Amino acid sequence: MTNLTSSLSRWEQTTLHPPLSRFPERKPDFQTSSGIPLPRLLTPEHEDHYDEKLGFPGEYPFTRGVQPTMYRGRFWTMRQYAGYATAEDSNARYRYLLGQGQSGLSVAFDLPTQIGYDADDPMAEGEVGKVGVSISSLADMETLFRDIPLDKVSTSMTINAPATILLAMYIAVGKRQGVEPRKLRGTVQNDILKEYIARGTYIFPPTPSMRLITDLFRYCKAEVPHWNTISISGYHIREAGSTAVQEVGFTLADGIAYVQAAIDAGLDVDDFADQLSFFFNAHNNFLEEVAKFRAARRLWAKIMRERFGAKNPKSWMLRFHTQTGGSTLTAQQPENNVVRVALQALAAVMGGTQSLHTNSMDEALALPTEKAVRIALRTQQIIANESGVADTIDPLAGSYVIEYLTDEIERGAAEYLRKIDEMGGALAAIQNGYVQGEIQDAAYHALQAVETGEDVVVGVNAYEIEEELTLEKLKVDPAIEHSQRAKLAALRATRDPARVAELRTRLDTTARTSENLLPLFVECVENDLTLGEICHTLRGVWGEYQASSWI
Repeated sequence: MTNLTSSLSRWEQTTLHPPLSRFPERKPDFQTSSGIPLPRLLTPEHEDHYDEKLGFPGEYPFTRGVQPTMYRGRFWTMRQYAGYATAEDSNARYRYLLGQGQSGLSVAFDLPTQIGYDADDPMAEGEVGKVGVSISSLADMETLFRDIPLDKVSTSMTINAPATILLAMYIAVGKRQGVEPRKLRGTVQNDILKEYIARGTYIFPPTPSMRLITDLFRYCKAEVPHWNTISISGYHIREAGSTAVQEVGFTLADGIAYVQAAIDAGLDVDDFADQLSFFFNAHNNFLEEVAKFRAARRLWAKIMRERFGAKNPKSWMLRFHTQTGGSTLTAQQPENNVVRVALQALAAVMGGTQSLHTNSMDEALALPTEKAVRIALRTQQIIANESGVADTIDPLAGSYVIEYLTDEIERGAAEYLRKIDEMGGALAAIQNGYVQGEIQDAAYHALQAVETGEDVVVGVNAYEIEEELTLEKLKVDPAIEHSQRAKLAALRATRDPARVAELRTRLDTTARTSENLLPLFVECVENDLTLGEICHTLRGVWGEYQASSWI
């Protein structure tokens, strides 16, 4: 290193400083979106401890990836988050996407479904089918997956508070297709803590919500072993305004809380840890995003091995889905979003994601059209088949700046975990407003940087043009709500009311015990109890969560 230090000093004096005096750099200092300083030049003296920090792909600490061959074996799962209007409409979109080469489904539910209301509930008025598909009953779920063999596809469902009930419906649809639960593959998001932090689609208070999550862990281990029981989500934390460092720190803090809750419920860590998955955002700062994924893998491996004593190497692996950053998309010059999404997707791939959703260029304006969705999917396919980045494992490993940023993000995230531990864990940090406050501060500073022009957003605060937006917009017909109401009325008129009443009574009784609720949920949906009826019964037992007025 002595020779390198001497050479670096010589370079600075003889090669760097003369042009710097004539052509100063664009800024007095450079930093990432998380505020990590970016040195002008990094050299090998900034990287050591190869085995401890990097290791080899498929081995602890998994910095370089969870699979020994990564994409040389097979590409990541290409998912497009989709769902709107009725189950019939969404089913047509899914079959279109599968026909275009998509390799997994990702279901978007409308707001009433996300918070446990049927389409005919007064609380659902005006929202049915607007931001996702409306699912109130098993009949809706059957229609959603009509002609899609559930033993041949992997399905991700973005559902949280009522995740156990939607999974019960999925299991019931599989059974009606002749597919055993053991053959089902997919993920339910099932991450309630980030709902309290950043997204807001919660129903029940924390204690029963965590009980539902651990019930699902236990049930799937025995009955649906290839199902990812939770997708611990940094995505929505980032969309709410967090930095990349906060995204890692707060997401892993939630993960720690779920692991501890499962252990407290009597589960052995190695019995469920390999069914945990994560969900991260991909933003515009390319180098920081690549490093973020690598840092998250390494930190989680240490947490699982050292903090929780997991013995199985599969329990140490952080496997994750990535979605490109919805909050980075602009209504101005929407075609620019194609470029943003391509860079974000490339960062996710070079960071080692297991599956990927690419946003459509028109999502800042409306639900995406088929053409926009196809371009988003083609972006993944071009990266996979034409760029060459999938032909080698961890292609940016050894880059001095990548390794430096990986270390810095890990250090910053670990510091957040230390503070949260001192507060008593993730739930305590959420209840006292710490996590929300940190995110709001970061969001405010990011907005300030755009408004002052310190950070450039092309087409918004620089390179603006006069334009008339001519993109086709997808519109949801308001008549859909009336159609969904009619379907529910017909369902209620033809089912056995005595059976429904008996099951709701059993549900009320069982919710007051520690018995696993999943088998009863499957029985309820198979007998045409609706999502809203199940959730209303549970509301009667557990109540509803009321957000703290800490602001």
